[in-house]
Amino acid sequence: MERLFARAFAVFFPAAGLQAALQIGIWVNGLSGGWVPPSALDPLALHIHEMLFGFLSAVIAGFLLTAVPNWTGRLPLKGRRLAFLFFLWLAGRLALLFGDSAPQLAAAIDSLFLLVLAAAVWREILAAGNKKNIPVCILISLLALANAGWLISYLSGFESRGFERAALGVFAMLIAMIGGRITPSFTRNWLAKRGDREGLPASVGTFDKVALVCVAVALVGWVAAPESLAAGILLLIAGAATLLRLGRWAGHRTIAEPLLLVLHVAYGSLGISLLLLGGAALWPHLISVPAALHSLTAGTIGLMTLAVMTRAMLGHAGRPLTADKVTQVIYLLLVVGAVLRVAMGWIDTATQPFLMLAGMSWGGAFALFAFWYVRLLCLPQREPGH
Repeated sequence: MERLFARAFAVFFPAAGLQAALQIGIWVNGLSGGWVPPSALDPLALHIHEMLFGFLSAVIAGFLLTAVPNWTGRLPLKGRRLAFLFFLWLAGRLALLFGDSAPQLAAAIDSLFLLVLAAAVWREILAAGNKKNIPVCILISLLALANAGWLISYLSGFESRGFERAALGVFAMLIAMIGGRITPSFTRNWLAKRGDREGLPASVGTFDKVALVCVAVALVGWVAAPESLAAGILLLIAGAATLLRLGRWAGHRTIAEPLLLVLHVAYGSLGISLLLLGGAALWPHLISVPAALHSLTAGTIGLMTLAVMTRAMLGHAGRPLTADKVTQVIYLLLVVGAVLRVAMGWIDTATQPFLMLAGMSWGGAFALFAFWYVRLLCLPQREPGH
């Protein structure tokens, strides 16, 4: 057990990939009249919850439990404590998937994982006096509360869309913050190693901070009143600021390395998604809400999670930081699936074939990721190739 649970990313990232592929498979299969699990939630609710709070909570756990020791200099969570946290996550997945006879108990089990994860992250950040990353702690706490609120609302028969938007807002803000930290940094390091000293990504400055504030304010407005004029305008401003910020990071110079390029594409997708959400609020007859939402979920969040997971697993396994052919196929499958799913927002007929193809492509990307990168972890480990 000590070896299996020695590194958080090594258990949570493959589990996240399998969870994504499984839930997309269940959703598409159910829509075509196939088997539906005896879940504590109805099929649509199961799809929404397990993609937001099941799949993505595993990604966040793998990332934070790996990154926080680097931020704080403290020892990482491993062994029995990591195993406990992983099986708590797994218990939530199984409880909701097969908990039709005891939905309240299933919800209680599921809600524990994010609460415990948030407490663990707070403990490490505060113990190290790492004030810079307190905003991350706040966002994870909000995500845990959104999950609990969603479950309570659903089981009580109340509207739960606000909690869904809150969760999406947290993920979007994490991408804006952390993606905005690592994308220019990794790009600068890569270009410098190539001996390229001209036209490096701009250093973080006032503009970046203003752009992040714009994104935060816009997301709060969208969570509170998604169809309001104010939210629409704020989202357009935030989307434009995000794309302008991205334009300062020399992304066009990373075409030779897909492992880097995908970070720029994912961050650009965030800007586009914010613009689409703003457009859906202001001109709903032109831009559908489902298209805008799936641009954020299937596109931005899906691609950024794959970008971060592939890079982290390569680096910590001591492999060269370059995307092999299989990894490039993984990225391509994800992009194709996301584009097809977003395009369905403007297609009135023949949506079933599009949905099946989009689901197979998107879910296939995560299934292939899980298989290929578990294989990588089983190979002899080298010194981390940061």
